[in-house]
Amino acid sequence: MVERAPVLVVGAGPTGLALACGVRSLGVEALVVDRADGPATTSRALGVQPRGVEVLLRLGALGDLPGLVIPLREVRMHSDGRLVSVMPMARMAQASGRAPLLVSQVEVEASLRERLAGLGGAPEWGVELLDCAQDASGVTALLRDGGGERRVRADWVVGCDGARSLVRELAGIGFPGEQVAEHFLIADVRADWAVDRGVMGSWTRGRDMVSVCPLPGEDRWRLMGPAPAGTAGRLRDDEVRELVLRQLARCTPHPADAITRVEWLSSFRIHRRLAEAHRRGRLLLAGDAAAIHHPFGGQGMNTGLGDAENLAWKLALVARGRAGQALLDTYAAERRPVAEGVLAGTGATTGLVAADNPLVALVRDRVVMPLLNTRLAQGFLWRRASQLGVGYRRGPLAAPGARWGSGPVPGDRVPDVACHDGGGRTTLHAALRGRWAVLAPDGLGGSTEEAVRGLLGADAVVGLAPVAGGLAEVLLVRPDGHLAWRGRPDPEGVAAWLGSALSLVGEGALR
Repeated sequence: MVERAPVLVVGAGPTGLALACGVRSLGVEALVVDRADGPATTSRALGVQPRGVEVLLRLGALGDLPGLVIPLREVRMHSDGRLVSVMPMARMAQASGRAPLLVSQVEVEASLRERLAGLGGAPEWGVELLDCAQDASGVTALLRDGGGERRVRADWVVGCDGARSLVRELAGIGFPGEQVAEHFLIADVRADWAVDRGVMGSWTRGRDMVSVCPLPGEDRWRLMGPAPAGTAGRLRDDEVRELVLRQLARCTPHPADAITRVEWLSSFRIHRRLAEAHRRGRLLLAGDAAAIHHPFGGQGMNTGLGDAENLAWKLALVARGRAGQALLDTYAAERRPVAEGVLAGTGATTGLVAADNPLVALVRDRVVMPLLNTRLAQGFLWRRASQLGVGYRRGPLAAPGARWGSGPVPGDRVPDVACHDGGGRTTLHAALRGRWAVLAPDGLGGSTEEAVRGLLGADAVVGLAPVAGGLAEVLLVRPDGHLAWRGRPDPEGVAAWLGSALSLVGEGALR
């Protein structure tokens, strides 16, 4: 027997779970499979950048995460034992408009699974993709679980299966790039250090570097950084431990003998790679399957969440027969430049962190790190890291006109303003939940709402009015919080543009 699934998601990490939440919230069934036996328990990525926070908010998956944060106040950077820069976390919220959440990826995944359960879904663990073949009408995937092999017929398959993506390989999509660091070391430990747990510290000494970050729980810390120069070959856990402790002793004042337990060790090579395409027919890629880079800056999980949200609402429209397949081409058109920018930024970071030669180390310690002590540099860095500046102004879904004047331009992120939704107060991003929003002054948005609902469905649009007033135009906001169209009330104009942009089909083709 062949199972049916409109969307098959391979990989139950943050990207795959967010994608499944996104499509299911829009009425499209999604089967999520992962070859792991169950959810990960090691902390892995730490921190959700402001854009990732907004994605979780829009998906209805933010849950209790704000109450689980590590109360980090600042990042301190040291060179040769000297404090050279202090970066207050509060300044990030001031610079970008929203604070990050310093929480474990384990907690993020748990919150997404809870939201998925509320939508009637759950990942299937211990299920491995073996093969898939696509044709004009769908994809036949061969899976293996504890009961043997099974076949699933899906309309679309999305590879959220990481850097070694089998979906990418089966799609025949290349993954060009380069290795930029031989070994990056991570150790999660318990230590009796008399250290302020509201501070993350980074220490450099010559070509050596290590960071120490607090983890949730009593006396728990993460140590991370590049291995000493010359380290090569596969490392055993005891070798990783020895190297981490060497870096700790050489660079920091923290005594290694105060470490009471090592909970997790990891060593991995850092690559900078970008898939040649995000889509090949009915096979699509998101997150690390599409791009990988240096983990510093916390961009990986956040880029994957952004990929998932961008793809989810488009895939749902196509799956429901409300848009043509050409809409899926806009996913790559919008997200590929984001991946390229992240790779470029993290590539520069890698060069400084790894400090392959003494001159680079000198520039890092004497020029770059002191600059990070300035408000101007911190503001620039935090805005870049937040990803709230990501926009699609020149993308295929940015409506023409309204390119000048105050406020967002089509393609820009719309700020999370306080709104009335007819039943009370909310915020724009919290109200979206996979829907489009017509944001307009009281009494001006009704005809536009009606026109958009006629194309996308009665449950696909929410009408909002800003609490503060001051808005003179009608704004049509996409499910991912970006502006689609703005102007004076013009229902026919909005409908004509939307129909063209989304390649919409007639009501008779809906399913």
